[in-house]
Amino acid sequence: MTVKTAQARINLANIIESLLGYPVTKVPNNDTSPSSEQSYNTKGQVKPLYHINSEHPLLTRAKQRHDLLAIKRQQNIEAILTKAMEFCPDVASNKHPDADWVEHFIALCEDTSNSSMQALWAKILTGETLSPGTFSIKSLQTLKHMTQREADSLQKCVSLSGYNEKDDSHFILLGFYKKPSLFDLLRKGNKVSLNLGKTGISFPDILTLMDLNLLYRKEIESAVLKAGQELTLSFLSQKVTLKAKNSDLVLSYYKFTQTGDELSKLIRFPVNKVYKQLVNTALEGEFDLAWHPTK
Repeated sequence: MTVKTAQARINLANIIESLLGYPVTKVPNNDTSPSSEQSYNTKGQVKPLYHINSEHPLLTRAKQRHDLLAIKRQQNIEAILTKAMEFCPDVASNKHPDADWVEHFIALCEDTSNSSMQALWAKILTGETLSPGTFSIKSLQTLKHMTQREADSLQKCVSLSGYNEKDDSHFILLGFYKKPSLFDLLRKGNKVSLNLGKTGISFPDILTLMDLNLLYRKEIESAVLKAGQELTLSFLSQKVTLKAKNSDLVLSYYKFTQTGDELSKLIRFPVNKVYKQLVNTALEGEFDLAWHPTK
């Protein structure tokens, strides 16, 4: 047995003991022959090499595991609720979250022990307290099944997403093209695309959010823009206004779903600097761009 194998077994044994409340040990066996009849039970099944080391009956052990789980869940709930108090601003408000919503919240967050994920749950409770109806039960259910890696993917994508106030949604701008004229129907002329890979976002990150129903699966196109038409996108601390220099321009983007929009509110992350530069470089030929701080 290698040192790494031994360490892996030690780690696994510790996990098992933390879950059950009792240690797991190897079954003593004086006969070391792997083909010995002592290695099989009367039904011809291989006898287990390990067992839970406890003199208590199975029912008692089941109650012990139940109690340990209840304690862990209580610790998780208390950690989330106290974090929510830290996040909540000291402002005047007489609003209250719906009682049924709170019950769903507690039931869905109680198994979250990761500190970063607990912070997201705490922000949801704070946000719902300040403005009831901000977060749907569907968003809570989605967050319950998210891993830390999936939450990291969401954070990366939020740093690329601009908020469009006109339709109250977030989207990731992918590029644009000039709509072909009647004399050029076979060509989607001069399409310009942003290379998101340069921003540190991978396509698996995008697919992850699509699988979680946080992003729509298909690339979406804007209505045809006329010369002089403007679009303003808000990021955390900056806004950018795009003003079309010519007509017949169409923007393409990934749009967040309603659930994606709700969970995006939990993450306050500045615009990705590389993405900002890509937008400037890609769009400057057909758009006037103006960046300015948000108020």
